[in-house]
Amino acid sequence: MAELDQLETELVGRIGAAADEPALEAIRVAALGKKGSVSGLLKTLGGMTPDERKVMGPAINGLKVRVGEAIQSRKAVLQEEALEQRLATEKVDVTLPVREAAVEAGRIHPVSQTMDELTAIFADMGFSIAEGPHIEDDFHNFTALNIPADHPAREEMDTFYFPRKEDGSRMLLRTHTSPVQIRTMLESEPPIRIIAPGRVYRCDYDQTHTPMFHQVEALVIDEETHLGHLKWVLEEFCKAFFEIDDVKMRFRASHFPFTEPSMEVDINYSRVGGELRIGEGDEWLEILGCGVVHPAVLRACNLDPARYQGFAFGMGIDRIAMLKYGIPDLRAFFNADLRWLKHYGFLPLDVPSLAGGLTR
Repeated sequence: MAELDQLETELVGRIGAAADEPALEAIRVAALGKKGSVSGLLKTLGGMTPDERKVMGPAINGLKVRVGEAIQSRKAVLQEEALEQRLATEKVDVTLPVREAAVEAGRIHPVSQTMDELTAIFADMGFSIAEGPHIEDDFHNFTALNIPADHPAREEMDTFYFPRKEDGSRMLLRTHTSPVQIRTMLESEPPIRIIAPGRVYRCDYDQTHTPMFHQVEALVIDEETHLGHLKWVLEEFCKAFFEIDDVKMRFRASHFPFTEPSMEVDINYSRVGGELRIGEGDEWLEILGCGVVHPAVLRACNLDPARYQGFAFGMGIDRIAMLKYGIPDLRAFFNADLRWLKHYGFLPLDVPSLAGGLTR
């Protein structure tokens, strides 16, 4: 019995001196674990006589209970001390203003918002979205589009080229999204009705030009499409995008290698103070280029120009975003200035739709 009293005194002392829960757990295992000192005493009961077991059994089990209770009591004390220490170090200044939630603080870039608006408008007209690689070859970017070998657009002053391959050919960063149209015509049978939004690259940099910018092009190919359809599509797009009831359009003769006839399109506007108002006034603003797909382009895509015809148009997404939202400098689109984005950006849940309105 004296040995049990001594063991109990020793264990209770160690339990009371435990500084934290890991140390207390180590004492518990050493005393009550499978190979612990108290557990070892319980194993000796099997070798005792019945009379000895009557005495030692309750004594050892009582020791086990008291040690367990001491451990639980010390554990409760340690947990309370840890909580008090945590509360003392983790403080919240309730006088600070509440921070905005991420869904309220974040902003959608005007270019991304404009792309979503374009998608909503043209999807409503029955157009699908087509995409293609940013790194293109000469055939898809120039040759198939009826661009002559000596055309200035092929020069290094306008186009970003990669080093020459062993066969002399050179890959390049696409200068427009027109290669997407070529790939679509090569891979799909008419009727075709697509828009191709995306990034394009040209060697240019000033207030209204950047080396990388965004463009959207549209292509319609079937057996019946004509310029009247093109005019209607452009009118409906401008009214929907600029959210106006009416717009005047002017088609001026121009030249693009991939369309014939080719036209530049102007829309009417007025300037009131520093505000540009689309659809009002008698001044004209160029907005895009368009035309009937050139027969040479159709033949390059294995389509018979005697059977198929269609139209195409393209515009700068950054430019129409500048016009709609009054952004004066194109370079600011790519400066990653959070203050600028906070001013011109859109709330994440401001998803544009024709039913609910493109902008809210």
